[in-house]
This record gives sequence, C-alpha cells and structure tokens, in this order.
Amino acid sequence: MKPGDAPVRDSLEGLRQRLRAFADARDWEQFHSPKNLSMALIAEAAELVEHFQWLDQEASRKLPAEKLAEVRLELADILIYLVRTADQLGVDLIAAAEDKIALNEQRYPVDLVRGRAGRAEDF
Repeated sequence: MKPGDAPVRDSLEGLRQRLRAFADARDWEQFHSPKNLSMALIAEAAELVEHFQWLDQEASRKLPAEKLAEVRLELADILIYLVRTADQLGVDLIAAAEDKIALNEQRYPVDLVRGRAGRAEDF
C-alpha cells in the first residue's frame, strides 16, 4: 500500500494491504520469506490443534467463551501468515481457492461421496 492509499475494508485484499504496510513499517519484509512465513503458519496451526486435542466431536463444536476467544486469535494468526505467504509469492488466494474447489468438485462427485468421508476412488 502506498502512502495515501485507502485500504479496502472487509476484504482479503484489504487485509493483504494492511499486513504488508504493518511489515513494511517495522522493516520485517527481510524476515517474511515464504519459508519463514510457512513455518510460522504451521506452528500456529499446531497451536490451534492443541485447543481441540482430546475433545470429542460435540465438545469441539461447543467451546466455552474463553476457549473460543483463544481459538479465534489462533485462527487470526493462521490467516495472517497465510495471507503474508501468498503475498510474498504473488498468489491470489481467492482465485486459488476457486480453482481448488473446481478440482474438488471433479474429484468428489456428489452422487459418489454424499455423506461419506474419503475419496471417490475409495467407493
């Protein structure tokens, strides 16, 4: 984001711009290589998993307010590192997700996988 540019609010692009400006202001771009960012992302994902370890399915859906607040911040960390990694690599996350959904629609046809966990090839 250039000085004077207004960030796009409530969008992935706006978040990307804000995170880039945040890193630029602190001279952190030098540390934000795809390697470092992806390592940080996986570490944050592991912290998210810790909140659910040993919970049954129902308990994982009904977290107490304090635990949900902690999970919310872990999800934010994951999103931040994901957006920064994509920015460093020039990946449009929305386009990539749309492409992946299209691939999954082919790999997992509704008539073969509806209500089943696993790959269509397994059925």
